[in-house]
Amino acid sequence: MPEQNYANHRRYVPMYHVVTFGLIVLSLIGSVINLIKSLGQHAGLYSASLLVVVFIVLLLLFFFARSFALKAQDRAIRAEENLRHFVMTGKLLDSRLTIRQIIGLRFASDAEYLELCKRAIDESLSEDAIKKAVKNWRADYYRV
Repeated sequence: MPEQNYANHRRYVPMYHVVTFGLIVLSLIGSVINLIKSLGQHAGLYSASLLVVVFIVLLLLFFFARSFALKAQDRAIRAEENLRHFVMTGKLLDSRLTIRQIIGLRFASDAEYLELCKRAIDESLSEDAIKKAVKNWRADYYRV
């Protein structure tokens, strides 16, 4: 696995992000076309409308499954970073840090972590700005 850094740290799974999403969208489009064509035919209207509903539900499931997993992981990251900060300082993270800032801070090495925490608060740094400010990247290969 290549060394992780700002340029390559995002997780991209082609089978999920392109193939699965593409198939769901194409199937939804096909089912809508099928529904439109069956509007004049009473016999196929029920099954055509049911297919549209199924693919809308599948599309929603695609997005919610991803967002729920990321939300759970964000909570775990907040707990890990709170522990990391506590071990280093004896205090919990400053409550002014947002979850997005904390997620950005997890990539900072221990040597620069406390300074970046302070900068993030004082300068209202975004998650992306924090990641760009990291000099010694601390990789996270387990992000979903």
